[in-house]
Amino acid sequence: MLRNVSYNNSIIKSEINDLLGKPFTIFERIKLGGVGSPKYFILQTDIKITNLLNLDNNTNQCNIELRPKGIIISFRSLLETYGLVIPYYKLKLFKGQSNVYSIYIDEYFIKILANKKNEHEFIKKLNKFKSTN
Repeated sequence: MLRNVSYNNSIIKSEINDLLGKPFTIFERIKLGGVGSPKYFILQTDIKITNLLNLDNNTNQCNIELRPKGIIISFRSLLETYGLVIPYYKLKLFKGQSNVYSIYIDEYFIKILANKKNEHEFIKKLNKFKSTN
């Protein structure tokens, strides 16, 4: 599900927490070695996300946040922040060409570029997290 997470909206916040679980505590984040990804360049998306990203001329980038029951892929368009909320049971992750990963949920998809070692390692951490949860 795609949501505008720019504002502190309690309805959207509780909807995300119900679906993915509450964010990790500071001690859990330290124990896991961090739950946020480096910035990934967005190469391709579905039409709904593309329409949002085409509203400005900035570089299309996203971050991934791990949650107990899923992930949130965040990206910016104009002055708004959007989150693609994906529970692990709906997450489909594919590695395409050498450095391209495709993330799918229902009618949405994002293809990201991972050039650096830490970017690949975060995807491995995500896969491990998905398989254990």
